[in-house]
Amino acid sequence: MTGIVGQSPRRGGGHGRVTGLQQYVADIHLPDMLHARLVTLDTAHARIVSIDPAESRRVPGVHLVLTAADLPQPVPRFGPQFADRPVIAVDEVKYHGEPVAAIAAESKDAAEEAARLVRVEVEELPAVFTIAAALAPDAPLVQDPSLRPNDPLAGTNLLREHRYAWGDVNTAQADLVVEDTYTFPMVTHFAIEPHGFIAAPDGDGIAIWSSIQHPFWLQRTIAKILGLPLSKVRVLAPDPGGAFGGKQHAKFEPLVAFMALRTGRPVRLILSLEETFQAVRRNSSEIRVRTGFRTDGTVTFREIEANYLLGAYADISDRVVGKGAYPGNGPYRVPASQIVARSILSHTPPSTAFRGFGAPQVNWAVESNLDEAARQLGIDGLEIRLRNLARQGERFIPTDLPADGDWQQAVRRAAELIGWADPVAAGRGRGIAVGIKLGPTTGLSYATVRFLGDGSLLVYTGTSDMGQGARTIFAQIAAQELGVPMERINVITGDTFAVPYDQQTSASRSSVLMGNAVLDACHQIQRQLATMAARLHDVDPAAVLVASGTASVSGREIPLVEILIEGLGRLGGELIGNGMARKEGEPGHPLGGSAAFYEFNCTAIEAEVDPETGEILLHRHVTVSDVGKALNPLQVRMQDEGAAIMGLGHTLMEHYIFDDAGRVRNLGAIDYRIPTSKDLPLEMVSDMVENEDGPGPYGAKGMSEGALLCVAAAVAAAVHGATGVVIRDLPLTPQRVWEALEERRGAPEREVAS
Repeated sequence: MTGIVGQSPRRGGGHGRVTGLQQYVADIHLPDMLHARLVTLDTAHARIVSIDPAESRRVPGVHLVLTAADLPQPVPRFGPQFADRPVIAVDEVKYHGEPVAAIAAESKDAAEEAARLVRVEVEELPAVFTIAAALAPDAPLVQDPSLRPNDPLAGTNLLREHRYAWGDVNTAQADLVVEDTYTFPMVTHFAIEPHGFIAAPDGDGIAIWSSIQHPFWLQRTIAKILGLPLSKVRVLAPDPGGAFGGKQHAKFEPLVAFMALRTGRPVRLILSLEETFQAVRRNSSEIRVRTGFRTDGTVTFREIEANYLLGAYADISDRVVGKGAYPGNGPYRVPASQIVARSILSHTPPSTAFRGFGAPQVNWAVESNLDEAARQLGIDGLEIRLRNLARQGERFIPTDLPADGDWQQAVRRAAELIGWADPVAAGRGRGIAVGIKLGPTTGLSYATVRFLGDGSLLVYTGTSDMGQGARTIFAQIAAQELGVPMERINVITGDTFAVPYDQQTSASRSSVLMGNAVLDACHQIQRQLATMAARLHDVDPAAVLVASGTASVSGREIPLVEILIEGLGRLGGELIGNGMARKEGEPGHPLGGSAAFYEFNCTAIEAEVDPETGEILLHRHVTVSDVGKALNPLQVRMQDEGAAIMGLGHTLMEHYIFDDAGRVRNLGAIDYRIPTSKDLPLEMVSDMVENEDGPGPYGAKGMSEGALLCVAAAVAAAVHGATGVVIRDLPLTPQRVWEALEERRGAPEREVAS
């Protein structure tokens, strides 16, 4: 149907998700399949002295007890940035939850019993699980220096240091300098679907089922580890049940692949929620910000020192640090800036990508720093942002894409929706903050569209629909261009042997890159239909105009479906379009490539604080994103609100708790709090700015992460407005707020910082 883009049709796959009919990895049962269980130790760092599997192997139904000694030597390592992660622990356990052995048995019960019977002798070793401890001169090293040849930092726990600078910070003049340090907690993704993995011998190759976001990247990883050509590694990736960056890269797929090849049978490993906590998390951080201001609130310089705490293995986290800190100044005009961001290894569960990709941490610090300056200068929080905000087309980061939107529109709209100019009720406060994140810096997506003989469509893409609604918008694009009803379109994903290559599903890229690839494929089919129409109506092909589902032939509008069916004739057949969207890297660029687009969001909060308990009540939460073009407005709002609520997690309650030995003490849903319906704002308002100024189809930009970026700073500003206290450490738990209030009550003449 023409005009379907910009509407909100029924979501593809939505019914299966809410009724339980959708098949996740854990729902897949193959004939003759074995069940795997990991053997882990209750320690954060220990030397493995010995592993005795004898008793475990005597458990009926056990087929394999696999340790590092059973793998090729040296044990293969993998990772998206650094090949530092072994298939299973080698010589040492480097974080709480790292497996030292794995069981494959006929049943889960047998595997669990066998796992309990593996005898492991270890020597406890000192561990580092804070930034300060990891950077201490005498800190135990997390990684063996031999894994980092020719790396001058190999003798430290500093994995990489990223530096970005422009202007001259040292000579910049300022009427006011504000400097403070802010901390951001370690949190986990908490996808509803835990990570799941199945591997099975497949002829002379292997098949892998995984809840992975990037099936083609996993295919390369497995092929390299096993020494197989890509054509012998098939990855099947059912739509994930949430991912948020935590399922981007391989975790235990290499392990189950070796187990399947050793046993000659399919092997299945489904992590528990507790094990998922130990498999993926977001980087915690400690960020110092020093900013110079003129008396009118304009920024003259800024220094940012951002230390991010990675886990025992790098995964993609160093890229998170570098890309997250790079736009650390936010969407503001900053004449001089120095940014240093450090990736610091520790004996904690491996961190990885997480919605916002490193930007929420630095945003919390910089936006809070801006609010402190506004208070000292006596300038309204909204006004100081508007005075410094980059204008459309302004190159606010000298080495990157100019501002690609009229961002003042989003800020003013959020201020209007929160009622910024209206009096605030007694006991309440308001806060406003803006956030920015870079879209993809490189990318490659292919799409194939088959226009079948009955006028229905098959759309093949490698994008993972993990709940963001990718299937729906790809179908909308095809429906718009070829004039086919949505119910006659099938979008096929999740099988590297069936769909064309897609580099990855991340960085809010799919609407733009894969969307453009689908559009390109449809345009190829339109050109074929133009030729077909010219033949059928005996006119010059150049005289046939095709657009949005119809062709204009000699002044007559003909549906493309009619041309297809008549043109194919009695023999039937189909037309095929193969589309591509590519964003090349840029040699010499600090990130290897400039942003394809920016995600921009403004969040405003009205909150009340109970002075006796420190509990925060959110009366209104406003989020406005600059989306270019909302291909599906309902899905845009759902993504925006989902990101906003996820942002409330690290703002109000979520954080890992470690004991003195570095063991995680709040694994699982009972002891680790996430926002529930009881924690939501009394009123959530989501809006968007559409100027069709993005690089995607019809002017769209990516948008699914923006509403998370600046939640914390907006809430903290609202808490200050309600109470007068400044808190610089997240989360803003009732206890932390209450302690700040108590301190203020004891020292009423000064501002209290926690």
